[in-house]
Amino acid sequence: MLAFGLRCRTPLSDSAIATRWFTLPGALAFAPVPIVTAMIAYGAWRAFEGRGGDTAPFLSALALFFMSYTGIAISLWPMIVPHHYTVWQAASSEGTQAFLLVGTLALLPVILMYTAWSYWVFRGKMRGNIGYH
Repeated sequence: MLAFGLRCRTPLSDSAIATRWFTLPGALAFAPVPIVTAMIAYGAWRAFEGRGGDTAPFLSALALFFMSYTGIAISLWPMIVPHHYTVWQAASSEGTQAFLLVGTLALLPVILMYTAWSYWVFRGKMRGNIGYH
């Protein structure tokens, strides 16, 4: 409910954002974002009620976060700091970005492998009837 309230409040906080969301052709172009978000929220609600396991609620939560960031990106683009800096002005130099890219390419596979290994080690350790209840 809080996310819904924030989603309704954000376009009204700034006239430029409100213009982007509520005037044509932007209203038609951006209409899928709140519609898809509402559909995902309904699916998450149904998934939490059901006994189908953990996958559907987890994926619904991921999708809701993705749609929230999509709405923020649409609202603020291209200003990364509202009314001050564009994405290109706030970006670091090409040398810094190349340095970070090399570090990311080296460490990201290690992090993903370690995460996969930890999930593999702890698979099947928890059951629904075990816990503090």
